[in-house]
Amino acid sequence: MSQNECKYKFSNNLFWDTSLENIDLEKHAPYVIQRTLEYGMTEDWKLLLAYYGLDRIKNEAIQLRTLEPKALSYISALTNTPKNKFRCYTLKQSMPTHWNY
Repeated sequence: MSQNECKYKFSNNLFWDTSLENIDLEKHAPYVIQRTLEYGMTEDWKLLLAYYGLDRIKNEAIQLRTLEPKALSYISALTNTPKNKFRCYTLKQSMPTHWNY
């Protein structure tokens, strides 16, 4: 599947703040993976998995500085990787913000 075929199949809610024409799936892989893990629907996940493969998604997710707790738990369980291997887990704030829900 080509980049253009893939990126125009993602849900509109994933990239509300940017134009799809500006997204390069190879160059902006961490951004696309993070958005899909945090805000994507099941079909978006299947599309991401088909394009990148589970190993690349795991390797990119391990390097992300931030990731929502539910998304972290999901990718950790799916890849059988301990949470402490993820950069976002080791860099999270020791004192959570007041509105952390």
